[in-house]
Amino acid sequence: MPKRLYARSLIIVIAPMILLQSVIAFMFMERHWQTVTLRLSQAVTRDIAAIIDMIETYPHDAGYSDVIRIAQDRLSLKIDIMPPDPLPPPGPKPFFSILDQILSSEITRQINKPFWLDTVGNSNIVEIRIQLDDKVLRVFARRSQAYASNTHIFLLWMVGTSLVLLMIAVPFLRNQIRPIMKLAEAAESFGKGRPMPRDFKPRGAEEVRRAGIAFIQMRERIERQIEQRTAMLTGVSHDLRTILTRFKLQLALAGPSADSKALNQDVDDMQSMLEGYLAFARGETTEDPGSFDLRAFFEKLAEEAKLRDRGIKTALTGRPEVHVRPNAFSRLLSNIVGNAFRYASRVEVNAVHMRGWLTITVDDDGPGIPLEKREEVFKPFVRLDEARNLDASGTGLGLAIARDIARSHGGDILLEDSPLGGLRAVVKVPA
Repeated sequence: MPKRLYARSLIIVIAPMILLQSVIAFMFMERHWQTVTLRLSQAVTRDIAAIIDMIETYPHDAGYSDVIRIAQDRLSLKIDIMPPDPLPPPGPKPFFSILDQILSSEITRQINKPFWLDTVGNSNIVEIRIQLDDKVLRVFARRSQAYASNTHIFLLWMVGTSLVLLMIAVPFLRNQIRPIMKLAEAAESFGKGRPMPRDFKPRGAEEVRRAGIAFIQMRERIERQIEQRTAMLTGVSHDLRTILTRFKLQLALAGPSADSKALNQDVDDMQSMLEGYLAFARGETTEDPGSFDLRAFFEKLAEEAKLRDRGIKTALTGRPEVHVRPNAFSRLLSNIVGNAFRYASRVEVNAVHMRGWLTITVDDDGPGIPLEKREEVFKPFVRLDEARNLDASGTGLGLAIARDIARSHGGDILLEDSPLGGLRAVVKVPA
């Protein structure tokens, strides 16, 4: 079965029509066509048998002119009396010909003499030769006399009418499918973090309109929740930063001491954790999509690698511009590559932008992450004790933020073994 709803709907409409027409055509040909052809062939064979009886029973002139005249005027048959030459060899039998089968059986049943029959081809004339005692009777009959020739007209009307009805039904079916396609496009755009198409409105059948209205309401509720969460986090951030600033001021007024140094470090850690948490909870979802230049970003990575004294190798296949939320996507890549810089000496970044998808592979030669803990490191505030995620200055939110951004774009991040001996991070998003 095809995957698209429009193609499946066409099959649902066309398949029963073809099946119905096939059954009707078969029954018509099996009953009507064959029966009519049988009756016509019987009548023609009876006429030929009567002519043979006239020739063999009654005396005639040497040219059989009276018999020829009667056959042509009364029976619409053109006959010739030929010398007793052998009949022509049998010709090839047609693969499918009711006329040949029925007429042959009727001649055998009613006349029971050697005969030769030619019904092959598109000629309107059927030739019949019958071997008599001292002569050969050749008969030319119109094909319509022995064959139901109007059958093709019935089939033509049936198929032609069906095609006309299909030409009318297909546009109506397309109009019914279009609202569903628009709803799918709107849902896909919303899933990728992009604005909903401006021309989207609930249309079509009642069920489709209800689904469209439900989607719009769901989208509005989600956006309101995001706005409320962002506003709440902004207020929390302001209040907590005010308290931390007061702590710093009081520690500064207290003067330098061993206790104040430890407290300053705690305050800095609290501020770092607060910023990381707010960035994770905010998720950069309010940013509008735009163009992001991978080549320019790779140049920044090369400069950062020089400052950190790390080796880096980048490669790009396809167009460098991708349609994403630029700031969020830059943060995603910075978290992934920065994590590799922190624990490895050599990093390789390979980007492939083809067929509507962007796949970025980040390989390093660091210590890596155990297989059983690769899903766990994506959870917020998770810091592994014996792996590369251990960092005194980190909050355990880098990979969580990166995956959150990737999934908000409709993609994901996977961790694998790297051919360099460390960890491979695969970022795949539609772009």
